[in-house]
Amino acid sequence: MQGDITPELESGQRVFHAYGDSFFQLGHDKIEDSFYFHQGEVFTPWLKQDISTLTIADLKWLETHTPEVLVIGTGRRTAFPSHDVMDYLADLHVGFECMDSLSAARTFNILVGEGRNVAAAMLLPKVKA
Repeated sequence: MQGDITPELESGQRVFHAYGDSFFQLGHDKIEDSFYFHQGEVFTPWLKQDISTLTIADLKWLETHTPEVLVIGTGRRTAFPSHDVMDYLADLHVGFECMDSLSAARTFNILVGEGRNVAAAMLLPKVKA
């Protein structure tokens, strides 16, 4: 018995197809720096350090077409942003999940497959939390 776990996607939707310590493959794009993906567009570079350097200013892009869920890939290990950042996301009514970047890529794909309005903010897996 063989199964296909690829979610059925609407035309034009992109999901993660591959990843390694120094890259992500999002659709046909190979991304080799931190980035965020929102409203079908990739914006890179995004955050250069670890998640502890994340500020509200780094997330102002969420104020335009606010997603239902933000998946935050925090590098090699799961970490969380400051309380100020988490409060900002709550004020925007954006659900968010912080996890290591490889898990974040898989979670993003699942949420897209469910038809959710999701954005991703990703540090490369080689970044230590």
